[in-house]
Amino acid sequence: MAKNVVGANGAMFNSCHRYKEIPLIFELSKPGLCGWQSPQCDVPRLALEELLPAEAISASPPPLPELSEPDVVRHYVNLSAMNFSVDTHFYPLGSCTMKYNPKRNERLASLPGMLALHPYQPDETVQGMLELLYQCQQMLAEIAGLPAVSLQPAAGAQGELTALLVAAAYFRDRGQQRSVVLIPDSAHGTNPASAALAGFRTVTVRSTAQGLVDLDDLRSKLSPDVALMMITNPNTLGLFEREIVQIAQLLHEAGAVLYLDGANMNAIMGIVRPGDFGADLMHFNPHKTFSGPHGGGGPGAGPIAVSERLAPYLPVPAIVKQGDKYRLDYDRPKSIGRMRSFLGNVGVLVRMFCYIRTHGPEGLRKVAEHALLNANYLLARIKKVLPVPYGERCMHEFVASAAGLKAQRDISAMDIAKRLLDYGFHAPTVYFPLIVREALMIEPTETESKATLDGFADAVAQIVQEPVEQLHQAPHNMPISRPDEVAAARRPVLKWTAPAPEARINW
Repeated sequence: MAKNVVGANGAMFNSCHRYKEIPLIFELSKPGLCGWQSPQCDVPRLALEELLPAEAISASPPPLPELSEPDVVRHYVNLSAMNFSVDTHFYPLGSCTMKYNPKRNERLASLPGMLALHPYQPDETVQGMLELLYQCQQMLAEIAGLPAVSLQPAAGAQGELTALLVAAAYFRDRGQQRSVVLIPDSAHGTNPASAALAGFRTVTVRSTAQGLVDLDDLRSKLSPDVALMMITNPNTLGLFEREIVQIAQLLHEAGAVLYLDGANMNAIMGIVRPGDFGADLMHFNPHKTFSGPHGGGGPGAGPIAVSERLAPYLPVPAIVKQGDKYRLDYDRPKSIGRMRSFLGNVGVLVRMFCYIRTHGPEGLRKVAEHALLNANYLLARIKKVLPVPYGERCMHEFVASAAGLKAQRDISAMDIAKRLLDYGFHAPTVYFPLIVREALMIEPTETESKATLDGFADAVAQIVQEPVEQLHQAPHNMPISRPDEVAAARRPVLKWTAPAPEARINW
């Protein structure tokens, strides 16, 4: 008999629900159907052949499917209904902060005056947008406790890279050859990747048994070659680095700088400023901290904030205010140059601006406080069924472990994650950070209700009691159960193969 369990937002979710099979759009095709027809080409073929090389002119149309407009709309709407999303399900992805995106921000960013602007317009014709972006810089500087901001990076990872290039330019300008970046063993994977792209060599700093940076190990690895340390605070275990001021002091005494990975700013914004505890550079993730749309490959944004001594090296253009006018300033001789075309992904920055202005200073603090409350409530419930190796309390996220279940009953973190899909919950982050075996990294965010958190905790408690065979085969109610993820990564199929000529659509 099918079981009804409490799912996201406290709603009942039928565990026997089945997704219907949806054919490929090519299988739906029927000759003669048409949703839109282009006008006849008014350039004679002879003229085309004179204007274009022969290889640029196709002898026949591509073998595209033929469908009516309603068929096309229904096909893609049906496909979209198969997706998990923040609007339809609880997304407890640790480290990713998948919180609800307020729809008012979408409406405001879609106003004609926002959408119709072109990046090549003269500065005098976009004064309103430049003022908005200038205010974004000022607000981020205040939140970071660092005076200079660049809005240009296109994502958090590019924000990391941009900050590292700024640091490299700073040391080059001082005539110092520093080539090492220190990274804790609990760091995000983008940290060593960004360091390598920026030309640095990485050295790992160990964590203590409490999950925090080992100061003795840090001291042993400080040298004149160290340019900076990349640190996430709160860290990926959901713990605040209590010795962060001393960490900054040790780096500064060695002539290095401290970079803060701002991925977890959702936990501390409005409560503590990174610049105040010694950070020299940081990036923001607007999609995580300030609730821009998350995922889907972009567009994104990853603004960075830096101390005054690093400001001359920020990317160009910078937005400056002169009197009551705003302009883009390219005259920055020490700048690292552009990191991308135009100023940046302005549409994301507009959403960020709306979010910050809506909440204000006190509201941003409440966002962080509610994120901490939700995380600690869920931690208190989850640790009754899964151990949490680091910390009785957490910040905005925590890491549970299925290592005991794996050893005793051969139930893995992946088994639990896959089974949660049948209960109407997206899986948490699994197998990260690497210092926790069979890790389940859980972040509820501040936008979820107590009913949702209780439903998730109830589902986890029920799952760990289920038969091993049932868990090994989960999910049972999804269109795809357990694909070969290794094969998919190594041998991806990235294109559709056209049928043989004799099977092609008759145009």
